[in-house]
Amino acid sequence: MSLETADLEYVRTLVHRRSALVLDDDKSYLVESRLLNVARRSGCGSVADLIARLRREIVGVLHSQVVEAMTTNETSFYRDVQPFEALRKVILPDLIKNRAAERTLNIWCAASSTGQEPYSLAMLIREYFPAVKDWRIQITASDLSSEVLERAREARYSQHEVNRGLPATMLVKYFQKQGADWVIKDDVRRMIDFKQVNLIERWPTFPPLDIVLIRNVMIYFDVPTKKRILGQIRQLLRPDGYLFLGGAETTLNLDESYTRLPLERAGCYKLVGR
Repeated sequence: MSLETADLEYVRTLVHRRSALVLDDDKSYLVESRLLNVARRSGCGSVADLIARLRREIVGVLHSQVVEAMTTNETSFYRDVQPFEALRKVILPDLIKNRAAERTLNIWCAASSTGQEPYSLAMLIREYFPAVKDWRIQITASDLSSEVLERAREARYSQHEVNRGLPATMLVKYFQKQGADWVIKDDVRRMIDFKQVNLIERWPTFPPLDIVLIRNVMIYFDVPTKKRILGQIRQLLRPDGYLFLGGAETTLNLDESYTRLPLERAGCYKLVGR
């Protein structure tokens, strides 16, 4: 049974106010399917009962669970391939040369979901740039959802998950088999600091950043939110740093401080004039 229009509008407003995610008018089925588990866990008989409870209660944990349930957590190892090829062939060699004196790299993977993106980056650095093994390399990985962050911290993946994009050589070298699952080895896990970050609320303190990956998330935001986030990233990015967006995302008509680099389908940007 479809949600009442007023209930759907309540969820859309709640989600937009708390996360800036925009749910289109035709997302009634998506709302119901994703909130069904939240309803069951909270003892509600239906999604409609859950929404009625949300309306009655002071905004709190249950409202946050609803917002987190509506986020999209699609990800895979080395997703889209081209950004990681650009990192391996162009971006990281350039930064390693420029940071040779300070021996430091700071990277932020925003909207990192269950961790495949930051772990892919960590393994890429380990595999192809052994000269920086003793550098201070900090990869901060963040997401809105506490549930997916917990999974990311565990670094445990099913056979199906490691089959999606992960080369067999990387699996053998950087994972350990535990039962039916694969767990990433500690030396790779230690490269990453996971944080819960809502992109429309106050961000944690970052050092000046060399690389920001915020891929496949801004497509869900409205234009003012996109502009604000790009502006905040601009303030954090070092003058010669790099920004990665998803294939369907752009800075065009949003922030003219960025220029797209001619790296095939990598979605890579630098600050203008740098």
